[in-house]
Amino acid sequence: MTTLAERLGYEPGARLLILNCDDLGSSHAANVGVYEALRSGLGTSATLMVPCPWAREAASRYRGEDVGVHLTLNAELDLYRWGPITDSPSLLDGDGGFPRTLLDVWDHADVEEVHRECRAQVERAIYWGFDVSHLDSHMGTLQLRAEFFDVYLQIADDFGLPLRLSGPGTDRLIGFPFRELADARGVLYPDDFIFLPNGVGSRQALSAALTTLAPGVTEAYIHPAVDTAELRAMTPDWAERIDDHALATADEGFRAALDEAGVTLIGYREIRDLMRGSR
Repeated sequence: MTTLAERLGYEPGARLLILNCDDLGSSHAANVGVYEALRSGLGTSATLMVPCPWAREAASRYRGEDVGVHLTLNAELDLYRWGPITDSPSLLDGDGGFPRTLLDVWDHADVEEVHRECRAQVERAIYWGFDVSHLDSHMGTLQLRAEFFDVYLQIADDFGLPLRLSGPGTDRLIGFPFRELADARGVLYPDDFIFLPNGVGSRQALSAALTTLAPGVTEAYIHPAVDTAELRAMTPDWAERIDDHALATADEGFRAALDEAGVTLIGYREIRDLMRGSR
């Protein structure tokens, strides 16, 4: 069987890495950090949190970079809130925004409202001028529950966009054959995914993964942001976000480690174009 790497024009044994910058639009600090990572650092794609207050400012900075949509149904921070862009009462937690936890979304969200909200987020990104390259799910909300995954997959199919999926072997843990479902719809996704146990702070996990990176397309994710008073006030993991920015923009050791491991950096747009061309 022809591998994804080969279909993209690379050798069968090529080690290809997507370094995605999550949470574009979540804050001004993230907007500056993500675009610096994309334009002068090692970031190869990013995902926009359309409902967040700084998303429109992120759109004003857009210059054609590889940016997808970080489909958002959670607002996990205690003091900084965002909510749906559609009239979707089941997606509100009573405290001025989306629910904070996955279980709260899964227990209370109406699936039709989820579909309408997620579709609206993609459409708004397109309206703002983004050449949307892919989809992923903030906090994995759409990836980890079957009825929500159906929405995730349907929107990817409708817009001709590849998806972030967790790595091979996680089907049993999650509880349904999500990769087979994507394959049946012709929706593409990377071969593997580097999971961060703490959600934010990528240096240790990425450095360890480079030594054993398998041939094929792997996605890793970082959360680059510059150091501001706003960032320190809004999230307790601000130090890890600042370190992710340094890792992507200023760490020559990490750049050298990529070269030593024989890693080629790619974006999602190549996969999107392959997916659309195959239809």
